[in-house]
Amino acid sequence: MESTVASGGAQRGPLTAPARDEGDRYPDVPNGRDDQISIGRRLRQPRTIISIAVPLAVIAVFVFLNGEQLGRVPGLILEANPVLVLLAFAIFYLGFPLRGYRWATLLRGTGVRISTRDSTEIIFLSWLVNCVVPAKLGDVYRAYLLKINSTTSLSRTFGTVFIERVLDLFAIALLGLAAGFWSFRSGMPPPIQAVFVVGVVVVAGLALGLFTMRNVGRRIITALPFLPHRIVEFYDRFAEGVFGAIGIRALPRLGLITGLVWATESLRLFLVVEAFGFDDVALGLSGAVFVALIGSLLTAVPLSPAGLGIVEAGVVGVLTVAYGVPLPEATAIALLDRVISVFSIIVLGSIAYALSNKPRGEARVADESSVVAGSA
Repeated sequence: MESTVASGGAQRGPLTAPARDEGDRYPDVPNGRDDQISIGRRLRQPRTIISIAVPLAVIAVFVFLNGEQLGRVPGLILEANPVLVLLAFAIFYLGFPLRGYRWATLLRGTGVRISTRDSTEIIFLSWLVNCVVPAKLGDVYRAYLLKINSTTSLSRTFGTVFIERVLDLFAIALLGLAAGFWSFRSGMPPPIQAVFVVGVVVVAGLALGLFTMRNVGRRIITALPFLPHRIVEFYDRFAEGVFGAIGIRALPRLGLITGLVWATESLRLFLVVEAFGFDDVALGLSGAVFVALIGSLLTAVPLSPAGLGIVEAGVVGVLTVAYGVPLPEATAIALLDRVISVFSIIVLGSIAYALSNKPRGEARVADESSVVAGSA
C-alpha cells in the first residue's frame, strides 16, 4: 500500500500545504502536487465575495418586499423557549462525534487508524470552512487536514469522504421519502410530488453510479487515451478509499450511525419548532424530519457558503406551501434553526481553529496499518 509522508520539518503558514518528497513516485492529486488551501485567500476571492453578497442581496429584497409581515420575526425568535433551544443545540452537536466515529470507521476499512476524537475535530473544522466559503471546500479541507497530520494518501482519503457523502444522500432520500409519505398521507401537494420524484432519481442515480464505478470505472478511465497515467493512479487510490471503506461487515453499523446522524438533524428542527409553540403550526415529527432533510439536501448546492439564501428559501417555501405555516412563523423557524446549524459553527469553529494544532500540521492523528481493505 503506497503512502505519502507529510513534511514535518519545513516551516509553513497555518493553511499552506506541506512540501512533497521529491522521491514520491505516486502523486496523490492529478496535477502532481498538493494545492495550497488558504481560507483567508479564498475569502478575498471575487467569486467568494459574490457568492455571499448575492444571496444577502436577495434576502434583503425579500425582507423589503415583505417587511410588514417579517417585522414580527425578531419578536417571535426572542419569545422562543430557551430550554428547548438549548436542547436543540445540544442534539445538533451530538451529531459531530457520531460523524467522527463513522468517518474513523470508513478510514479503518482502508487501513488507516484514527481516533474518534481526532476525526471529530477534523470534521468540525471542515464544517467551519463549508460555512464561510462556497463550493463545499470543507470536504477538500478535511482530506487535506488528515494528509498533513498523517502519512495517509490524499486521494484515498477523498474516497472515504465521497462514500460518506453517498451514505448521507441515500439516508436523506430514503428517510425523506418515508417521512414525506407519512406526513402527507392524507394528500400530497404537487410541489412535494416533484420532490419525491427527485428523491427516487437520486437513489437510483447513486446506485447506478456506484455500480458503474465498481465494475467498469477503471476500464472507462484507461480507455481514454488523452488522460495522463497519473489520473489512473489517482482514480485507483480514490476507488480504494470508496470501496475499501464499506466492507460488508461494517455496512450495517455504518447504516445505523448514518441514521442516528440524520436523526440529530431532524430532532434539532423539531425542537426548534416546539420552542416557538405556535398554535397555527402542526408540523409533527414526520414533518420536521421531512423539512430538515430538504434543508440539508439544499446545503449541497455549492453556490454559496452553507447554502446561504438557498436553504432559507427552501425551508420557508416548504413550510408555507406544504404545511400552511404563515410566513412570519416559517421565517422565524428557518432563521433560528440556521443560527444553531450555521452561525454557532462559525463562532465555535473559529475558536476551535485558533486553538487546534491540526491546521498547522503539528498533530500526528493517523497511521496506516496492515488492515485489509474492506475487512473493517
